[in-house]
Amino acid sequence: MNTPVIMARIAEVSPRFKARMAGVLYVLSSLAYGFGELFVLGKLVVQGDAAATANNILAHQPLFRLGFAAAIIATACYMAVMALFYDLFKPVNRRLSLLAAFFSLVGCAIQAFGSLFQLAPLVVLRGGQYLSVFKVEQLQALACMFLELSAQAFNIGIVFFGFYCVLIGYLIFRSTFLPRIVGALMVLAGLGYLTLLSKLLADYLFPYNLAPGALGETSLMLWLLVIGVNNQRWKQQAGAA
Repeated sequence: MNTPVIMARIAEVSPRFKARMAGVLYVLSSLAYGFGELFVLGKLVVQGDAAATANNILAHQPLFRLGFAAAIIATACYMAVMALFYDLFKPVNRRLSLLAAFFSLVGCAIQAFGSLFQLAPLVVLRGGQYLSVFKVEQLQALACMFLELSAQAFNIGIVFFGFYCVLIGYLIFRSTFLPRIVGALMVLAGLGYLTLLSKLLADYLFPYNLAPGALGETSLMLWLLVIGVNNQRWKQQAGAA
């Protein structure tokens, strides 16, 4: 088989391959995030009890570090999804696709920075000579404060992902190679995440404000994994653009 034919075949499967890669990375990001938040922090953090939380962290240090690693992996995978989505949705609207990538990049940067606060409790609780001026109770309170800062940074990042989901949903809706219902669900997911702009509103609507996010992102992940995109329609829209 000669080179032009090979290149033609690669070009033909390229959009669907990118879509399925985005789906795989999307799932990996979600699994890593779920492991870190639900299994690790959900197991070790005792709400309202700094002493119990500190003791759990010190007793399960490898698990706590694994949770930090999972947060970094989740962010890295999502950044790869962002890059693939930018390329996939350029034919629909290059500027909006770039704007969506910007919001996602800012959200990933904030959450990556917030993950450092998640690692700080180990530094505080294991103690050093310079920390001897603090009482044990104060160190435990500091550890919980860092965990709270990490959670706040995560929520701020989610707001940027809300804008990202709204834009991606709109791009899907305007595309010809993905179903419009998935785009509509992603817009609703983004609007749900944007309720975190107001703590009172988010607390009042919780957990219903996050339900559209689970539905929209899950539907997009499954569609990308199982079906991908329609290559012919993607090329037609890319040619028209």
